[in-house]
Amino acid sequence: MEIVFGILIPFAGTAFGAFLIFFLKGKVQAWMEQSLMGFASGVMVAAAVWSLLLPALELEIKRGRFSFVPAAIGFFGGILFLVGTDRLVSWLEKKEYRWSVEYRKDWKKNLLLVFAVTVHNIPEGLSVGAAFAGLCSGIEGITMASAYALAVGIGIQNIPEGFIVALPFRNQGISRKRSFVWGALSGAVEPLASVAMILLTRWLQPLLSYLLAFSAGAMFYVVMEELIPDAVKKRHYGIWGFCAGFLVMMILDVALK
Repeated sequence: MEIVFGILIPFAGTAFGAFLIFFLKGKVQAWMEQSLMGFASGVMVAAAVWSLLLPALELEIKRGRFSFVPAAIGFFGGILFLVGTDRLVSWLEKKEYRWSVEYRKDWKKNLLLVFAVTVHNIPEGLSVGAAFAGLCSGIEGITMASAYALAVGIGIQNIPEGFIVALPFRNQGISRKRSFVWGALSGAVEPLASVAMILLTRWLQPLLSYLLAFSAGAMFYVVMEELIPDAVKKRHYGIWGFCAGFLVMMILDVALK
């Protein structure tokens, strides 16, 4: 039961972040939206570097001077995958496929954001699953406390991500309840990935560095393609937001290791 609670902690962080949308009154003003989009960009870039790319390199350090290869392949693969997803969504938009009238405006941008954060959460879930799998296997140095510390750290990092996903939906006039659901769903993949890692550790562990870098590439694509353009439309609100988001996520990533 302790392991079940442990693998649910990261999802709880995402859900809590999305829940904050209920405290948002009305539509966000333009300057605040730019600041929040900049903040989201900073959070995602910092998470991609400290939570994904650096761990991917550390996992392959035994390769010596070629330790960058899996990270480079995974990173470029993540970008290509999101480019393909963007093209597919654009094609569907031209074919006028719609979920409902509510999602017509900027639905592609929101879908890509949800998808990128969801992809980002998969290797995080795998990391938590690996910690608990090591605990179950009796690997030296892994304790219940260390496994929980990792899960709590990722859960705290996920709080701004849940809000980041829910915010664009709310700004389009979507109900708070539906915005919350979209935000929370982006983190639902984490416990599933943790369970998969526990059950399939032997097969998934060698691919973890590629998966970490893959999600980093996906996040970089969304930041550059969708978030940064909105963050820097007017003045410098988005730039200050980016700096704040980057620093906050960097501090969390380093302090909670």
